Parts: sequence; structure tokens; C-alpha cells
Amino acid sequence: MYLEFFGLKEHPFNVTPDPRFLFFTARHQEAMDNLLYGIAERKGFLVLTGEVGSGKTTLCRALLNRLPSGVRTALILNPNLSDTQLLRAILEDLGAPPAGRDRLALMSRLNEYLLARIRNGENVAVVLDEAQDLTPALLEQVRLLSNLETDQRKLMQIVLAGQPELDRRLARPELRQLRQRIMIRCALQPLDADEVRAYLEHRLRVAGATDGVAFDEAAIRIIHGASKGIPRLVNKLSDRALLAAYAAGRRAVSREDARRAHAELEALL
Repeated sequence: MYLEFFGLKEHPFNVTPDPRFLFFTARHQEAMDNLLYGIAERKGFLVLTGEVGSGKTTLCRALLNRLPSGVRTALILNPNLSDTQLLRAILEDLGAPPAGRDRLALMSRLNEYLLARIRNGENVAVVLDEAQDLTPALLEQVRLLSNLETDQRKLMQIVLAGQPELDRRLARPELRQLRQRIMIRCALQPLDADEVRAYLEHRLRVAGATDGVAFDEAAIRIIHGASKGIPRLVNKLSDRALLAAYAAGRRAVSREDARRAHAELEALL
């Protein structure tokens, strides 16, 4: 609705996990660097946590885009599956259609695929998003995947990405074997006020904004406070604030626009 008015090529504050819009705070960059290192060095299990809407899925998609061509990847967005369904999903996303339906046949197919990759000098990385929803029994099955290894290296690197509840689940006594195998942990934190300002500027720039489209300081303070620095909420508030500015015929988002956006979002929630 407001794209032409603001001179934008696309919506800057969509909540879809588009890696082009990923804004790197120091903590996001640190998480990315650690995950890239963990996969390259075949560390096995890696964990990424963050609050709802903190950008985990976007970071995971960007991670997969940054991996070299010699790394085969799979991204499982809904891990609330049975153990055989999870194995099938991993194989299918890796481009290795499973043969057979039982767990033994699926594990054999996965092991065969991984060995073929290592003979080609390749690596394999699997990202399990929303991993806080994995049951303890399924997490134990995921641990068993790490048994697919040679004497020298892990055949598959597994990134568990989830909300802080994932850490609490992994702390359960029955999961101590999995916990001991986690080599790298990363945590995304909310944006501070300066980061929210830079985040807004970044997303507007990626969306094609030119001079004149901006959020004033009072609007940024309101958006930061109302969102508590959670990127998804920043997006929702900023989109509505831009719409309010458009309705008022202003190219700069004001305190009043941000307040209106906050009130509308609170009413919806």
C-alpha cells in the first residue's frame, strides 16, 4: 500500500525469514562465525538458542547460504515428527530418497549417503529448527545419529536451533549423553536501542529506500521499548508505524505514528 509513496521496492518489515534482510549485531555475527566454524571443523552437535522472534530461522537460512559448495545441507523446519519420519525428512532434504520404511533401513541409507559424501571430500550439515519441540525420546534418537562417524571425524554436523526451553530440555538427566556431545553453544539476544536504529536503517536500505524515509528518535525509542528489542516485534511495529505515517502523508515516522502502531498491536495481542 505504501511502497510507491516511500519509494520502496518491497516491504521492508515482512516477518518472513529472508536472509537478505538479516541484520548482524555483534552477537549475531558471533553466532554465525561459531556455527560456520563448528560445521567446517566437524564438531558434531551445535546449539543455537534465542527468544521467539529473535531471528534464529533467518540466521539458519543465512548460515546454509554461506556454507561452501562442498557441504550438503538439510533444513528441517518442523521436527515434531516420529523418529522414522525425521530420518525420512533428513534424507529427502539431502536429496537422497530413502529406500525402505523401517528405522534400520533408513539409518543404513543415511550411513551409506554420509560415507559417499566423505569419500568425495564433502561434509553434511543438518539444521533442526524449533528443536525445543523435540521430545526427550526423539532427542535421544538424534543423539544416536552422531554414532555415524569414522575413527577420525563426524560424518554429519547437527545444529539444534530453538527457544530457551531447549536449554532446559537438554539439562534433563536422561539427556546427559547428548548434552556432553554439544561442542558449541550460541545465544541470540534482543537488540538494544542503538541496534534497533541500525536495524531499521538496514531493512529500509535493503528494501530500496532513498533519502527522506526515516524513523525519528522518539519513534525509535517507542519501538524499542514496546518490542523489547525482539526483531519480529520490531518488524510488526515498524510496518504499522510506516502505514500510519503514510496515512498522515509523512515520509518520516514520528512519535505519534509509533504510538499508534503500539496501540494497534496491543489491541491485536
